[in-house]
Amino acid sequence: MVDVTLIGTAALAPIPGRALSCAFLTCGGHSVLFDCGEGTQSAARKAGVSLMKTDIIALTHYHGDHIFGLPGLLQTMFSAGRTEPVYIAGPEGLFTVMSLISGLTGNLPFDVRLAEIPADGLRLCEMIPGWPYECILSSFPVKHRCIAQGYSFTLNRAGKFSPSKAQELGVPVTMWKILQKGESVFADGKEIQPSQVLGEKRRGIKVVFTGDTAMCESLTDSAEGADLMICDATYGNDSEAEKATERGHMTFSHAAECAKIAGVKTLWLTHYSQSVTDPAIFLPNAQKIFPESICGYDGMSSTLRFES
Repeated sequence: MVDVTLIGTAALAPIPGRALSCAFLTCGGHSVLFDCGEGTQSAARKAGVSLMKTDIIALTHYHGDHIFGLPGLLQTMFSAGRTEPVYIAGPEGLFTVMSLISGLTGNLPFDVRLAEIPADGLRLCEMIPGWPYECILSSFPVKHRCIAQGYSFTLNRAGKFSPSKAQELGVPVTMWKILQKGESVFADGKEIQPSQVLGEKRRGIKVVFTGDTAMCESLTDSAEGADLMICDATYGNDSEAEKATERGHMTFSHAAECAKIAGVKTLWLTHYSQSVTDPAIFLPNAQKIFPESICGYDGMSSTLRFES
């Protein structure tokens, strides 16, 4: 299963009751933090989320409202006695930005490692010790006023395990879990491949976090079939569509249109302009296009599970 919490839902500057846009995802005891604006730590605590063991921080771009909380978070991890490395992912320019941030944090007792995400995604179980599942973190370009990217997180699910086939092949019960994880074993002097005891791959779980973006094909392509899409919805009124596009953002209707095209299950709207004092007023603009649209709020959370 995958747990997702919206830590903040504001754009540009935090306001009372609404921290800057940020989300936290956990899977198998490990976690990914998407963006880290000013006040992320206090908002996370209010939401009941501990950031101290975050494995990877995925930055969508380098505007201040998405990164100004990072130096403070790294220093708090220092104070908490962290020794494990922290991985940071981001679009082009990450090395320069992190050089500046390291000047603010000073020396840390743990490594801050920059993570490059390959075209076919980053297999977290290979990079970070302890990830127990086949989890893939991928990035995709989005349309903003600077170089920016969104992220998709996928928890893959292997085919159904066949005990009878394993027994026929002479595989001891103690090795079954290894095969279920997708690794081969040796039994009765021969190598047994997972494909010999597993059926067709089943539907996994997919979560998409857009960061700041206008409507774009790369978003709808990357979000295809997602269980949850957390999406920029800066402006509520349809009359603000042109302004949203010019500034590299979306209206509620834009976000809903992307969700509809991508065929996602659920859409969480976030990154509200300060002019959107009550997002619920504008929710019908999204739901008329995509009924499964929900106004995100600080502390909102959901547990996503495999389909039976």
